[in-house]
Amino acid sequence: MNFHILTLFPEMIMQGLSTSITGRAMDKGTITVEATNIRDFSEDKHGHVDDYPYGGGAGMVMQAGPVYRAYEHVINEISVKKNNDTSLNRIRVIYMTPQGRVFNQRIAGELAKEDDLIFLCGHYEGIDERVLDMIVTDNISIGDYVLTGGELPAMVVIDAVSRLVPGVLNNDVSAEFETFHDNLLEYPQYTRPEEFMGVKVPEVLLSGHHKNIEAWRLEKSIERTKERRPDLWEYSKHNV
Repeated sequence: MNFHILTLFPEMIMQGLSTSITGRAMDKGTITVEATNIRDFSEDKHGHVDDYPYGGGAGMVMQAGPVYRAYEHVINEISVKKNNDTSLNRIRVIYMTPQGRVFNQRIAGELAKEDDLIFLCGHYEGIDERVLDMIVTDNISIGDYVLTGGELPAMVVIDAVSRLVPGVLNNDVSAEFETFHDNLLEYPQYTRPEEFMGVKVPEVLLSGHHKNIEAWRLEKSIERTKERRPDLWEYSKHNV
């Protein structure tokens, strides 16, 4: 799977994703991550990509031109790699914005089915609406709060999506049974030693009886979801 990020801070993206699980997946070639610097497509001799908003107001707005040219550059690169595949006009362009639908595991699974995803990271007071209307297919938010730019949200989404790409995790089964599977939170986890500061690991986990262990884990997942995330429990198939 290939992630393409349009950003003013490519080093932030690459440094953030080139470690841990995503970094190993990049090294193996299971996923690719390419950060394109929007500033490289400025036609201003000083590399400016922003200007004052029409109608007045605080802050600056990213200009349509550099963003569109950066997008065209990425599309052309993908086209060359895919031998001018006509399906390129269907590549999803995700704009990270608080105005988008709130990201969740279901959306991660939906995006993981794509071969290529383009992420657009805004800054300042946003991006000229005209280019957003031209290229963006999905508006996605990671929560109801404001951040300095779209880079951190893009990395959050890429991390979550990449975990669902076959071969990224050493144990692909873990992606299926982690938190939010069937709208349930994950059960409690334990490791050695068997006793820590007087607290013992639940006996069932030491029993070796896999059916009993699975039943215990489901029970704990249900209890935890009811207590901590009743909004998820409402839509769980176990809530019957």
